[in-house]
Amino acid sequence: MLKPRPAVSAIPTYHPPLAGREGLRLDFNENTVGCSPRVLDRLRSLTAEDLARYPERQPIESAVANFLGVSDAELLLTNGVDEAIHLLCQTYLATGDEALIVVPTYSMYRINMSAAGAQVVSIPAGPEFNFPLDAVRVGITDRTRLIAIANPNNPTGTFTLPEQLLEIARSAPSAAILIDEAYFEFCGKTLLPRRRECPNVFITRTFSKAYGLAGLRIGALIGDAEQMSSLHRVCSPYNVNAVALACVPEALADQNYIDRYVTETLQSRASLESVLTTRGITFWPSQANFVLARVGSTKSDSQAFVEQMRRRGILVRDRSSDHACEGCVRFTLGTAQHTNRLLAALDEMLEELSIPQGVSRS
Repeated sequence: MLKPRPAVSAIPTYHPPLAGREGLRLDFNENTVGCSPRVLDRLRSLTAEDLARYPERQPIESAVANFLGVSDAELLLTNGVDEAIHLLCQTYLATGDEALIVVPTYSMYRINMSAAGAQVVSIPAGPEFNFPLDAVRVGITDRTRLIAIANPNNPTGTFTLPEQLLEIARSAPSAAILIDEAYFEFCGKTLLPRRRECPNVFITRTFSKAYGLAGLRIGALIGDAEQMSSLHRVCSPYNVNAVALACVPEALADQNYIDRYVTETLQSRASLESVLTTRGITFWPSQANFVLARVGSTKSDSQAFVEQMRRRGILVRDRSSDHACEGCVRFTLGTAQHTNRLLAALDEMLEELSIPQGVSRS
């Protein structure tokens, strides 16, 4: 009887609640209004011949590399950041290796590490979800081959200082260090200028969040040129589709659109955090386009909250299953119009439901 590898059978499942997403979608950290009009114009201009040809990745990789200030040899476009994670795991992990994550964090790190046959070592975040630098250093062994750190982190929105990240990279020279900067645009801080100090550091960026291209699945992986040559061996030559490649230059060209959207999102984030503070709801100050808040003490509390918001036409994400996130939900922020709808529904909710009050954070 045909059976999958034992490592595959043991992979934790990830089922994003994508079905029935009717209403204002503030549950997946997407751009709440979508991409630049320039991208839509480019989509409309595509021809049957454009779609009949295999995609040519290199010219667009050069454009993205130039935008980010790295060489062509240091960058690889990927099918979203998820593929970048997969490629790193396939390139550097083997059965019996160790891979390290700080929890709570993005679920796909563990899934891809486990699929490669590695033993995943989970280091709990510190108080207030601070980065546990000392604990991570203690967790590094001679079997550690990959460390993945989201910065800002999802779902907490916390940010880890560049010097701490480089210290981890120096402490594990035989491990690939992934710094996932999917939410870079909303914090404006990056390790990119200092990446070459440690050749084992890799950085990812995405067009799924601020750029509003989640449906096209395109991201970028940046690393040392010699290391990137190994990743190219693992990667499919046609991993990014022609439609996505056609749209990326237009998305990059409209930075005014991105700046306006990011500015409005940051204002929305401040508005939500102000309301949560006033209401005495525990939350964690965020450096991303979302805020994590504790609306109860159990998963049942957060599930009830999510359902009540759904009935009001607004989707938010239950994060109670994440480490130390019991009773927590995550709110995606976007335009003022959408945030005003969220705040109105939140006020109504808090009046009707008995939400255990926490200690607010500003």
